[in-house]
Amino acid sequence: MTRLILLVLSFLPYLLEAEEDLKKEIILLHTNDIESVYEPIPALWRNDMKFIGGISHLATLIEDIRAKENVSFLVDAGDIFTGALSKKTEGKLPFDLYSAMNYDAMTLGNHEFEYGWETLVETIPRASFPVLNANIIHQDTGKLIAQPFTILNRGGVKVGVIGVMGIDAFNNTMASFHRTGLTIKDPTKTVQYWADKIRKDVNIIVVLTHQNRTAPMQTNKESDPSVQRGFDEDYAMAGNLRGVDVIFGGHSDNGLNKPVVHPKTGIVIGLTYGQGMHLGYTKFKVSTQKHDAEYQEGYLIPVNSMQLPENQKTSKLINDSRKMYPELSEVIGVAAEPLMRMYNQESSIGNLLTSFMKEAAQSDIAFLNSGAIRADIDSGEITLEKLINVYPFKDNLTIIELTGSQIKELIEYSLTLPYGIGQVAGMTIKYDSTKIEMNRVLEIKINGEDLQDQKKYTVSVSGYLATGGDGYMVFPEGRLISSDTPFQDALAAEFKKTNLVNLPKFGRIIDMMN
Repeated sequence: MTRLILLVLSFLPYLLEAEEDLKKEIILLHTNDIESVYEPIPALWRNDMKFIGGISHLATLIEDIRAKENVSFLVDAGDIFTGALSKKTEGKLPFDLYSAMNYDAMTLGNHEFEYGWETLVETIPRASFPVLNANIIHQDTGKLIAQPFTILNRGGVKVGVIGVMGIDAFNNTMASFHRTGLTIKDPTKTVQYWADKIRKDVNIIVVLTHQNRTAPMQTNKESDPSVQRGFDEDYAMAGNLRGVDVIFGGHSDNGLNKPVVHPKTGIVIGLTYGQGMHLGYTKFKVSTQKHDAEYQEGYLIPVNSMQLPENQKTSKLINDSRKMYPELSEVIGVAAEPLMRMYNQESSIGNLLTSFMKEAAQSDIAFLNSGAIRADIDSGEITLEKLINVYPFKDNLTIIELTGSQIKELIEYSLTLPYGIGQVAGMTIKYDSTKIEMNRVLEIKINGEDLQDQKKYTVSVSGYLATGGDGYMVFPEGRLISSDTPFQDALAAEFKKTNLVNLPKFGRIIDMMN
């Protein structure tokens, strides 16, 4: 017996080594909400780099990392559409770019539906990788709009990937006419259903979500504490799932500099800040024999555009697309200074756009949700492409008649939103942010005169808001006057008339407690 024990003990190191050999380190690279931001952005809030992002520079970073790692996977949590070139190609260019960057899988975001779900379904086969969604279905047939999951196999490691969209993202940030004929199922229950089905067949399960309450795509959000939130739905999901290892989220345009590990389930949650400014890097040690994944580390890598050369393949795709649409190069004005977005206060670009809306519509006031402004404008020449990147949606400038009391209700509602207040022109608002919701407005003046509850005013808005987008249900209650001018055409005409664009004066929206 003693000899047998000694024999077993002598082999024990080899047995342990064999078991260890079944474990492999894998790298999960992830992005979200790039939203066709193809060019580097001035990194005005950072002191370590001049420019950040740019999809061709991101592509180089991805290539460099994957060349160094033995086993890596690249995934995206949705919103690769929007922007001028995406709009012109109806989503073809984004899929071509992601194919060229060798993405392994992505889930659908709300922006992928901007050109209609019919167009999306026709375009999905263009992607060289699985495009996922497990919880959006056709109302009539009950069939899924996309593939619910995929199993990736590389280096002896099988990665199960499931994609879902949040209910709020579907109902409140997707225009109603883009989701006609579709409905959505509970994302957490859906993930659990598919995770249970594939768990025995994979070594690790990754969930790609497009949910969480969204905030405007404020460029400097990584340095602004007011936008350091926005993964509540991912966190709640993580607390209610079994057999899932990691959630990579999107939609909120928030970021986590390091992944969060849910204390109850151990599920790892990761998000980048969007716009292609960072690449998410997460390392796991995974068994090749069973479903067993151990989180090692994770962080965000900033895309330093000055140090990373452009990837030639992606750069050529973008430039070739621009050549197909020379009208995008038309200079429509010159910006004297940078025009920047802000999350929960009036912004220079918000003031400019609403002033142009008011002028184009000849309305009493103008109102625009902050989330509609998708890009900043740097100083210098403003091309049509840059303008469309700022407001890339297919939409019409709409004029609605509202009473003074309805306008007050509109502003009160705007001040409650966790994803940014509205931008205005033709009015000044004083409010107290410490008061209870729907009781914060202290004063509203319309073109210098006190708001009158019973008086009727004309309001220029986007077609999206006019139909109740972002929950602004006061607009459908008003009287529709007109909605026949393409939004971008109206803005472009105003830019051309103005030519030299100066920084608009602030003071339209004032929090009396700040």
